[in-house]
Amino acid sequence: MKYYCSFFLFVLLISSSFFDATAQSDSTSKTDSSAQKALIDYQLRLAEIDTQRLNDSIVKAALEEQLKSLKTTDNLKKEELQQQLEALNQKDAKRILAKKAQIDSLRHTVKSFPVLGLFNDTLFSIYSKLGSFSAKARAAAITERINNLAHNFSFKNDTLQLLKTESTVDIVSGEEIIMSISEDDALWNNLPAQQLAEQLKATISTEIKHYKKETSLITLAEEVALAFLVLLVVGLVIFYLNKLFRFFAQKIKAQENKRLNGFQLKNYTLFDASRQVNVLLSANTFLKWITILLSLYIALPILFGIFPWTQNFAEQLFGYILTPVKKIAFSFWNFLPNLITIAVIIIVFRYVLRGIHFLKQEIEDNKLHLPGFYPDWANPTYQIVKVLVYAFMVVVIFPYLPGSDSPVFQGVSVFLGFLFTFGSAGSLSNIIAGLVLTYMRLFKIGDRVKIGEVVGDVIEKSMLVTRVRTTKNEIISIPNSTVMSSHTINYSSDAPEKGLILHTTVTLGYDVPWKKVHKTLVDAALRTPNLLQEPIPFVLQTSLDDFYVSYQLNAYTREPNLQSKTYSDLHQNIQDACNENDIEILSPHYRAERDGNQSTIPSDYLGKDYKAPGFNVNVKKEA
Repeated sequence: MKYYCSFFLFVLLISSSFFDATAQSDSTSKTDSSAQKALIDYQLRLAEIDTQRLNDSIVKAALEEQLKSLKTTDNLKKEELQQQLEALNQKDAKRILAKKAQIDSLRHTVKSFPVLGLFNDTLFSIYSKLGSFSAKARAAAITERINNLAHNFSFKNDTLQLLKTESTVDIVSGEEIIMSISEDDALWNNLPAQQLAEQLKATISTEIKHYKKETSLITLAEEVALAFLVLLVVGLVIFYLNKLFRFFAQKIKAQENKRLNGFQLKNYTLFDASRQVNVLLSANTFLKWITILLSLYIALPILFGIFPWTQNFAEQLFGYILTPVKKIAFSFWNFLPNLITIAVIIIVFRYVLRGIHFLKQEIEDNKLHLPGFYPDWANPTYQIVKVLVYAFMVVVIFPYLPGSDSPVFQGVSVFLGFLFTFGSAGSLSNIIAGLVLTYMRLFKIGDRVKIGEVVGDVIEKSMLVTRVRTTKNEIISIPNSTVMSSHTINYSSDAPEKGLILHTTVTLGYDVPWKKVHKTLVDAALRTPNLLQEPIPFVLQTSLDDFYVSYQLNAYTREPNLQSKTYSDLHQNIQDACNENDIEILSPHYRAERDGNQSTIPSDYLGKDYKAPGFNVNVKKEA
């Protein structure tokens, strides 16, 4: 059943993870669709603004022509035209501000497309369309044109020029337009169009110059020679590392049974000399390969970094180490305030537990008395309170742990909780039974008890089991739940004060006077060690059977743990006392002819002149 529950919970967690992933993908798709809708709305609005801008530019051009054609004496008309031009300029400024506000609202959602350099590095990004070209198509076209320029041997960097048109600033090489910078591009980059065009022109020129330099025959020859040098150095490093670790291995073998004599932990030999040498040789081999792999890992980025086409590989290889290290460092730095908070919480709870432990110790030592609270309750109560305090501390610390708000972390916690609950059902019942037994005070350590059919002394009480040592030195572990469901007899609880009554039954014939029997049995009890003189032992006649009377001898003792020895001594003394008082123990069934059989009393108790009687035979003659 446990396996079915675990499997069901596992499937449930996988399903929840799948649904979470589906929900996340749905939310992502919704986010993408909303961003796409916002972009479409922006483009429609942009088309309207551009149409209005064209109309305004036509009107503005007409006004400027009219202003030029006016005579200098026509001041009123000139002032009117200038006011109209000023209004158009203000309208254009408002239009640019509105467009910039829309672009700023889309800056974190609209996807940009990179213009790649000749070594697959990103030169700059394109955000907006231009005419019928989308941003993606523009980036691809500009990348291709830059690549064509770099492979054109007749190209010179000074052939790149800027050409300003009515709506764009173009970067041209001869008759070919490399790219056009629009007003939207300028707004996306937060720069004036002319300044942005100059920056991009310098970037393209620098990239082509760098490419031509890196791909020249002289540079390639230097790079190949440097690569061979790096490979040579790496080979030498690996060769000498092998020699170094081989030397270490020989030294380790030479120290066997000298400095390497094994390792002992108290009386246990954890490693003998041979095993210690093998462990050190394995560690030496492991360190050798780690060092070689680390050398290769450091050499490969250096080798890749020589050639411009493989420099990205070098950055990626270094990134595999540096990125996790940076993440760990930054995560630790960000976690530092929470770590300090956790440390403070732990210190506070530690002193709280110290205070509770002090109260526990005072109660155990009978220095502090609480009405209705027994000293033997102090330790189990402290253990319960400690668990509760630790649980509360974990609850307080949990929000400060890294990843505590992660659905995976929470799912694993719930899953482990279910496994613990279902897997420890029996253990929990024993723990609860142990707590109940503690507060019921059925017995304590050292008590002589009978649990079910087990009789012995309690030697251990734990949260799960109770261990009893029988009179034959057998250690029996009884689950606490079994103790709760069984009847328990405690022989030691009242023995120190009231005394435990030990009793045994002797059956004697009707021919023996009962008063004599009572006195004999009481005398036997008074002779027995560990049985009390006061209260005086007493005898009960428990039954009158067909052939004998049952006499039950009762005597008090304060040593319940010595019952077996006391009973043995008592039975010996009963035999001796009966023999001394000429009482034959003929129970349970004993038949004898009194006119001829030997007495059952041992000869030591009989007189020296005792002789077994003969059989009486009477023969009657018939007349």
